[in-house]
Amino acid sequence: MKTGILLYGPPASGKDTITIALTELNPSYGLFSRMKVGSGRTQGYRTASREQLETLEARGHVLYRNDRYDSTYVVDRPDLDEAMSDGRVPIVHLGQIAGVQQVAASYPARWWKALLRRPATSPNFAPPNAATPTPRPAWQPGMPPSAISPHTRTPRGT
Repeated sequence: MKTGILLYGPPASGKDTITIALTELNPSYGLFSRMKVGSGRTQGYRTASREQLETLEARGHVLYRNDRYDSTYVVDRPDLDEAMSDGRVPIVHLGQIAGVQQVAASYPARWWKALLRRPATSPNFAPPNAATPTPRPAWQPGMPPSAISPHTRTPRGT
């Protein structure tokens, strides 16, 4: 059975640090680069055009989409299939409760989910680029522990 990891948390909560540690422990683990349509930061994303996104949507291949900071971020079936091929384990970074729930529900795999929290003393994060006038948190606090916790796993198909 395919396996993936969904890391959910606000910016600066340790998603990158955990991903680096896991990939150093086992080379079959790796960051899943979400698709991004829009301007701004591209590191860690696969850039795509609106037309490419529309094609994926028309084929029903978009598992989760969120629009933020004048950009669109996507978890898509074809690239998740590729990321899980040959026994590899993708690590998907998400900042929305709906994304964790939707990816886990719509893609048959054993999903390990981890809720990460940022220490209360951490400073607020800055917007991703100077063109964003007001920071808007991408992370959605208030997810009930029964929905996702650091020790929750959701085996699919068993």
